[in-house]
Amino acid sequence: MPKILVIPGDGIGTEVTEVSLSVLKTINEKNQVEFTFDTALLGGCCIDAHGIPVTEETLENARQSDAVLLGAVGGPKWENIEHHLKPERGLLELRKCLDAFANLRPAVVYSALADASTLKKEIVQGVDIMVVRELTGGIYFGHPRGTEQTDNGEGKRAFNTLTYSTSEIKRVARTAFEIARKRRNKVTSIDKSNVLESMVLWRDTVTELGKCEFPDVTLEHLYVDNAAMQLIRRPADFDVILAGNMFGDIISDEAAQLTGSLGMLPSASVGEKGAIYEPVHGSAPDIVGKGVANPIASILSMAMMLRYSFDMETAASSIEKAVEAVLNKSYRTSDIYEEGKTRVGTEEMGSLILNELRETSAAAE
Repeated sequence: MPKILVIPGDGIGTEVTEVSLSVLKTINEKNQVEFTFDTALLGGCCIDAHGIPVTEETLENARQSDAVLLGAVGGPKWENIEHHLKPERGLLELRKCLDAFANLRPAVVYSALADASTLKKEIVQGVDIMVVRELTGGIYFGHPRGTEQTDNGEGKRAFNTLTYSTSEIKRVARTAFEIARKRRNKVTSIDKSNVLESMVLWRDTVTELGKCEFPDVTLEHLYVDNAAMQLIRRPADFDVILAGNMFGDIISDEAAQLTGSLGMLPSASVGEKGAIYEPVHGSAPDIVGKGVANPIASILSMAMMLRYSFDMETAASSIEKAVEAVLNKSYRTSDIYEEGKTRVGTEEMGSLILNELRETSAAAE
């Protein structure tokens, strides 16, 4: 019996996760799947309860689960505590314990929301991108790193190390190629191999893997600065974007901006030991308890969970189609609202998506 560990987290995480679970339970009934659920603390709420951002009990629970559904982490309440105790450290520990090495960040521009993008409608129309970011290596984790006094005593010197191994590159690149095979069969790999030796290895390894294992997938290489420009110039030309940790961090946020709202964007962090599904938006402390948070990113994260952890493609697609149908009927939460549309709150948006799912299911029967 599949087990899901639910971690609502902080801020609006609790609100959007509750809505997501109501959608999931409808999917369970429709597909006669019996998921089991457990709930755990992580982030600021865990600091308040236990003095640390994540407990070993929660990490072990995650290891024993088939997937983790996360809400959001952090908030101003915990900004001034010691760095190793900040809420975000709990998320990093969770990723580490599951060896979640690939971050999947889709950026889809729904036709009903094309005007919400900061780019012209004709530029973003039809954009459907999957960014695959390496998540556990690169400059964020490389050694040596630190800060030291300079020899002349007049200041400090800070340093970080960008390092990748062939095996680290292969496993995340393989994930990108496999995803591309289920989409439009194209991978754009981003690097800076003209100046960085680690990126020479990146490009060579991705090229060799593509030739040997994925000859049917078109592979394109772009330097990261050119990729950033082309993503604005011709975003609809991209399918799967593969990048290292730092470049992927930057380029995924750029891709996110194409869609017009972080409230629409789901994500997955997957690895050989498990997977974490979470909306891209933060804990949004300014709107906590107001009932206006957009639950769509969380609902779409749950759809990704059904697709990638449980191989339930039909169920995942039905959720995505229900979301699109509700948007096409002009319902909007505050973050995506525009004049002439119908403004709804968190629970109402969830109910509209649920109704769409039920109506579609009834029609199919």
